Amino acid sequence: MTMIAGRPSPKTRRYGAFTLATAALALMAGCTEPLDFDMRGHLGAFNTSEAARNASMSRPRPDNRGIISYPNYQVAVARQGDSVAQLAARVGTSAEDLARYNGLQTGDTLREGEVIALPTRVAEPSPATGALGTGPILPAVDVASVAGRALDEASAVQTTTLDPAPVAAAPAQAPATPAAGQSGDEPIRHKVQRGETAFTVSRLYKVSVRSLAEWNGLDENFTIREGQYLLIPPVGAQAAPAATTRTEAPGVGSPTPVPPSSAEPLPAEKTLPQAEARAQASQVAAAPDLSGGTSVTTPRAGAEMVYPVKGSIIRTYTKGKTDGIDIAAQPGSSVVAAKAGSVAAITSDSDNVHVIVLRHADGLLTIYSNVTGIAVKEGQQVSQGAKIAEIRPGASPYVHFEVRRGMNSTDPMPFLD
Repeated sequence: MTMIAGRPSPKTRRYGAFTLATAALALMAGCTEPLDFDMRGHLGAFNTSEAARNASMSRPRPDNRGIISYPNYQVAVARQGDSVAQLAARVGTSAEDLARYNGLQTGDTLREGEVIALPTRVAEPSPATGALGTGPILPAVDVASVAGRALDEASAVQTTTLDPAPVAAAPAQAPATPAAGQSGDEPIRHKVQRGETAFTVSRLYKVSVRSLAEWNGLDENFTIREGQYLLIPPVGAQAAPAATTRTEAPGVGSPTPVPPSSAEPLPAEKTLPQAEARAQASQVAAAPDLSGGTSVTTPRAGAEMVYPVKGSIIRTYTKGKTDGIDIAAQPGSSVVAAKAGSVAAITSDSDNVHVIVLRHADGLLTIYSNVTGIAVKEGQQVSQGAKIAEIRPGASPYVHFEVRRGMNSTDPMPFLD
């Protein structure tokens, strides 16, 4: 090697740089996985890129029009060569409204597989439109159906007479989900804000950018635009491989587990005053725009009811559709009585999903479904804030909460805010 004053010559340095570049290109060419721009871990002992690329469950299959329908919204999947106007004509909605709602122009060309949010509902998918079932995609556990049966039982308890030969009640019906239809959790919808990228959105919701791209039909550069609605793959949809027990050969040792800190960047090494730290934490908690109206359960002094659990409201009240609100929380979190009353009914479905109905002195009923760990009994008096159950473990850790006057549902929020 030619040396100049103890250093490699320019020719040698050029040769070394060329060799490194060639090796890097060869490695990239041999990779079967997409290039991951998240470089966390590449320079240290741990590499988190493989975990970041874990694929989620496949997006639900649309019907022949391209419609995917959920209880609170619908989206359309574009075909090759579709314009906004063509897609609108096929699904039966206004091209101008569709373009405005998605930050597009009516003549814009869409990518094959691109997801477009619908501003208003169109006809529900059905076998006539090529769907597997009729109606929107519902959770595997239909909490509304279970809650309805609990209300029936509560009503029966309230109106029981001493008739020596009561008419036998009809057997409980199965949840209303069509047997052949699709089921699954309703994804959060995120409206893209200025300056956001697919990578920042994926990290915000802790999903892989590849899953985000597949669910929304993004291009190879993961391009998103301001005003675009993105479906966030449900967290529970990421199927974990079955645990296996493996015995290593003597002297080989066991694989080193990935430390929890490798999933996110390490925090900055500085301390903040306690008040400032709390303020920043509250801003982070309120950052995601979870599809219109989603908020964090913040109790108000003097409110008639307290929130049954501390968490985020992931589904708001819609008369005739949801009949209540869904509040997500950590599995095992305590579910409490929103108001003092008595336990009118406790029931469950075939999947052991429990529903509790409380009756209150002013003629109101409150319903708590999708819970476990029942801590009360029928007929028991409970005080406001007393624990009655816990949040279920699994892919959908939330409580479905309803307020009813008799059998008619009403928006719970005026009682809570």
